[in-house]
Amino acid sequence: MDFIRELKARAALVDRALEEYLPTDGTHPAVIHEAMRYSLFAGGKRLRPVLALSASEVAGGSVEKIMPAACALELIHTYSLIHDDLPAMDDDDFRRGRPTCHKKYGEAMAILAGDALLTMAFELLTSGALTGALPARESLAVISEVAVAAGSRGLVGGQVVDIISDDSVDPATLEYIHRHKTGALYRGSVRLGAILSGAERHTLDRLTVYAEHLGLAFQIADDILDVTGDEEKIGKPLKSDVKNKKATYPALYGLAAARAKAYDCRDRALTQLEAFGPEADFLRELVRFVVDRDH
Repeated sequence: MDFIRELKARAALVDRALEEYLPTDGTHPAVIHEAMRYSLFAGGKRLRPVLALSASEVAGGSVEKIMPAACALELIHTYSLIHDDLPAMDDDDFRRGRPTCHKKYGEAMAILAGDALLTMAFELLTSGALTGALPARESLAVISEVAVAAGSRGLVGGQVVDIISDDSVDPATLEYIHRHKTGALYRGSVRLGAILSGAERHTLDRLTVYAEHLGLAFQIADDILDVTGDEEKIGKPLKSDVKNKKATYPALYGLAAARAKAYDCRDRALTQLEAFGPEADFLRELVRFVVDRDH
């Protein structure tokens, strides 16, 4: 498999769907829709919706049926990035190689753009049930999954602990931050795709554990890239974690041990896929890519 080519192809499917779902930048009030689209279409790998689609593939589901729900994940991810970049949070000026939303449109409009993306995500999550494309019970289960993943017991909770912690946190707190701030939405993405595709319990359980290890591996690799990466490839200044006094795996363990931890997470994720055949090949390559990527 040419993984990068396949990843780009799957991301392109997501982009086309997002373009269809999002209001045009001329829709009144224009400025909010411009700000939403500015951040949503700033690039990115679309890993969360791609994960949902790929989990659906393993479970024998239909990409077309779950695409709106998969795209909802990208809206939630983008909202979190907009808010994460705000002066009250990480105070970042650049994201994906261009000014952050609040630098382009002002803080008030950035907050509202994030709010609008989050609420639109739940509009998309309900669309399958409303049109009859998906069973109502499964749709309700997924709405609950995503709400928990994005809320105070998931992404938001991880951000809260990150904010109130200093750069000398203990290992358990650091893992909590990473598993919730980043990992919760990865977990929710995989479960969304599997549940909407009628996955058997053993399939759902294996994919869930896979996603938990994948999410932690991704964040550890992100921590490492903040120290060793190429600023042009990453699209934002290096050592922003150091500037913001954020606890990271390299700071706590050193680069070598952090890399070893990322590879251990990769191997644990791959173990969960041993029960599947070629239908899980993309997920296998994805966790390898996440650990070895340079941006």
